[in-house]
Order: sequence, then structure tokens, then C-alpha cells
Amino acid sequence: MKQIFVDANAWIALSSKRDRLHDSAIALHRELLEAGYRYITTNFVLDETYTILLMHIGHYAAVDFGERVRSSSVIDVIHVTEGIEQDAWSLFKQYSDKQFSFTDCTSFVVMRRLNLIEAFTNDHHFEQAGFSARLR
Repeated sequence: MKQIFVDANAWIALSSKRDRLHDSAIALHRELLEAGYRYITTNFVLDETYTILLMHIGHYAAVDFGERVRSSSVIDVIHVTEGIEQDAWSLFKQYSDKQFSFTDCTSFVVMRRLNLIEAFTNDHHFEQAGFSARLR
């Protein structure tokens, strides 16, 4: 089974026609689904996404996105555990030369634990951490 990690900026690009990456995100989304990919994300990424959608588009957009995620048969949401948080904290402390957010670090830990190498994102931090960022 093919899996790809989905970051907040991809969710936002898919949800907002005003996002500069909307058309690219829609095209990649179709390509990935046609190729049989499952989406992996975390509750931390979803928290980030809900907040950004709420602040920039509105409550309805945030709720609509959340309902679509919850009803999707191709999205698996990984809940960040205490162990993931501890490993992410270690990464966060280690990379003083990078501007990885703590949520990024939790995503990297999840990706490593699941042996994922691709991310549906345009966040260059994923590439700095050794992953492939697919959204352009």
C-alpha cells in the first residue's frame, strides 16, 4: 500500500481556492488518489490546519474540512503519543540551526516510524529533514 504524509499547507491549499498552490494541490491530490495512495496525517497537523482555516477563511471552512477528514476512507490520522512527543522534543532541541516547528518535528518522527519518505507539502523543512516534498 502506498502512503504519503500530508502536512497542513497541503490541506490548506486543497481547501482554499485563494491559496497560491490550490491548483497544484488539486492536481497532485488527483494523481495520488488515482495511484492508490493513502494519506497519513496527525492530530497536531489537523490542529494547525483547523486554526489556519478558521483565521484566514472562516469557521465554516474549518468545520467543513474537519468533517471531510473524519469521513474520508483514505485518510489515517495518527494521534501524537507521549513517545512521539518525546522523540520530537529531542529533534526540536537538536536542530538549533533549523526553524523546524514542533509540529514539524512530530511529523518527522511519525514519518520515520512509518518508513514514509514522501510528504504532500511544499514545506522545505521536510526536505531539510531528508524527506521528499511533493507539492510544487
